[in-house]
Amino acid sequence: MGTLNSAAAIALPPTLFLTDVDVARLTDWQAAFDALRSAYASPIAAAMVPPRSMARGDGTWLRGLTAVSPSGRHMGCKLISASMKARRASYLVSLFDQETMGLAALIDGNRITGIRTAATAAVAVDAAAPRKPLSVAVIGSGFEAKGLLAALAAVRNIARVRVFSPTPANREKFASTVSEEHGLDIEAAASASGAIEGADVVLCAARSRDESPVIRGEWLAPGMTVVSIGSTLPEQREVDEQTIARASLIVADMPEEVAHDTGDMLAAIRAGVAFAGKLVSLTDFVGGGVARKPEDIVLYKSVGSALQDVITAEMLLARARAMGIGTEMAHSIVPVAK
Repeated sequence: MGTLNSAAAIALPPTLFLTDVDVARLTDWQAAFDALRSAYASPIAAAMVPPRSMARGDGTWLRGLTAVSPSGRHMGCKLISASMKARRASYLVSLFDQETMGLAALIDGNRITGIRTAATAAVAVDAAAPRKPLSVAVIGSGFEAKGLLAALAAVRNIARVRVFSPTPANREKFASTVSEEHGLDIEAAASASGAIEGADVVLCAARSRDESPVIRGEWLAPGMTVVSIGSTLPEQREVDEQTIARASLIVADMPEEVAHDTGDMLAAIRAGVAFAGKLVSLTDFVGGGVARKPEDIVLYKSVGSALQDVITAEMLLARARAMGIGTEMAHSIVPVAK
């Protein structure tokens, strides 16, 4: 049994609670990008980001993702509870101070997945794409597609954008909304191949209803950077086998999960496409351990990771403290002496 220390004795600051509205006010793409780029440029041991776990009930599940931040400030966990019957989910991120073990923050994690996915993709694109105003293709017109483009636009100069979505009204609305919000030169394309033609960067955040690939390798040209975030489970597809075959580098945020647990890569394995020799971690790529040639096609495959959640939450907490946003909890847990 441990002995309780009083919070006053070790001078713990109050635990800060951030609501979904707070997170919306605190979101800043440049700050998220900077924090994630710094994290991925740091040494990250495998033990700092263990595999996710999931408990399953009758139509319900609880997933846990944990990570230790390489900043040395916090470690944390994202919990996702979901009911397929009720079609509801809740997201909670907890951050603990690495020195005191105090509970620094509890954060509504609803928006964090979208923020960290888009900002991490921007980190990958920034490391891969040429240093010039970029021509960007967007495949998809939903929340994720908007986030990917917004994050990239915050950190790189974008010359033009073409967007494709199967529903004409959706792609036209996306073009109009994004042009108004970000001042980008954007037009709707009549086909995915038409959107991709001439692009430096392809941002894909779309899956077909029948899970057939929406990106074909035959559409890609040398030097392109392709972002794929939509195939995170074995039954999901986003890019075809030829895309994987033509890619000179496949950069992954979680290489083992990408290689063995995503539908795109499992289909490539069945088709006899060898990719192990060109699969690299985002850490090695951002850290400069892997070089690309100008003519290389680079494919960034993301399944998401707890590291991204914790780094993003850490950034939000720092901004919340600086801006006086959030609710200080009257009571919290007290670290136990061991």
